[in-house]
Amino acid sequence: MNTGNPPLTSADDAQNPEISSSAISEACGPLYTNAANNKGLKNIGYLIRLNNHSISQMIDAEMEPLGLTASQWHPIVIIGLGKANTPAGVARTAEVDTGAMTRTLDRLEKKGFLKRHRSTHDRRVVQLELTEKGHTVTEKLMPAVSRALNAHLKGFTEEETTLLISFLQRMQQNGNPEAYQRLLKEIELNPECNISSRSGD
Repeated sequence: MNTGNPPLTSADDAQNPEISSSAISEACGPLYTNAANNKGLKNIGYLIRLNNHSISQMIDAEMEPLGLTASQWHPIVIIGLGKANTPAGVARTAEVDTGAMTRTLDRLEKKGFLKRHRSTHDRRVVQLELTEKGHTVTEKLMPAVSRALNAHLKGFTEEETTLLISFLQRMQQNGNPEAYQRLLKEIELNPECNISSRSGD
């Protein structure tokens, strides 16, 4: 934090580029300090978004033969693994708003993948349960997702994949510590979910 110098003006920037560069680094961090490395294939955020879009498209293609979209398979896995069994719980676990999740669950129920019923302990609570069709498709979901991820990791060594996961985890820890801690707790409860220790999944 710069406490010894007054705020820089445009004239100061032009006269003393070293001070300007230092001030920008203070404000923005050591990596993204100018327009040149905030564009295109040098922009980490843009690259992450591109890869997320590409992975989602590939998962969509994998899910189509199963009668699902990329947004519909996640609730089925959440319910199938016992992570949540209410609309609000599934929405919270999937990190989407309740309204959007309700519409997704409506579609899944209409397709015969799940059913709703009232809790025997509290009639106000609606619980979700996979149908036989839902359980059958669950066994095919993660291999389909794995194929999409592995396609994007083609040519990566095990060491490179582990390093990439570590970097992404650190970014998440910096950007959203609460979500990161929640994921850590989930991994502690379900060690098999820790993809960092499983290459090729």
